[in-house]
Amino acid sequence: MSPRAACRLETLGFEHVYDYVPGKADWLARGLRTEGEDTDQPRIGPLARGDVVTCQLDEPVGQVWERVQPSPYRFALVIASDGTVLGRLRRSALEGEPTDMAESVMEPGPSIVRPDTTVVDLRERLDKRALRTALVTTPEGRLIGLVRREALG
Repeated sequence: MSPRAACRLETLGFEHVYDYVPGKADWLARGLRTEGEDTDQPRIGPLARGDVVTCQLDEPVGQVWERVQPSPYRFALVIASDGTVLGRLRRSALEGEPTDMAESVMEPGPSIVRPDTTVVDLRERLDKRALRTALVTTPEGRLIGLVRREALG
């Protein structure tokens, strides 16, 4: 909403008025509540699971592999201290030299989706590429979680 519209709402007596400067696309990408058209479309945000193994750039892959083995996935995500997704460690990298640092063997910049992606759109995307999971992040690239194909119906 524009600052002018926010001001007008305040003059009409509304007490809690916010001017969300980044805009509608950013609002939607954060999976925040919406009204109006297309709100009945199920979104993937609530389906994101937080059980994916994460590590830092300077962690030896041998230590990461120990955490990955009991997890439901065979990969780990390399994240910054603020939760930004930097890369992915595939199983082949995790089974490599245990003293290698995650930074040296990660695949940088894995593909991500936003929480406002519809279930239908993500299902089509995963099916088209024969993928089983999708990473969900905020607009800043911070990890929200992972959505599994079977959760999409």
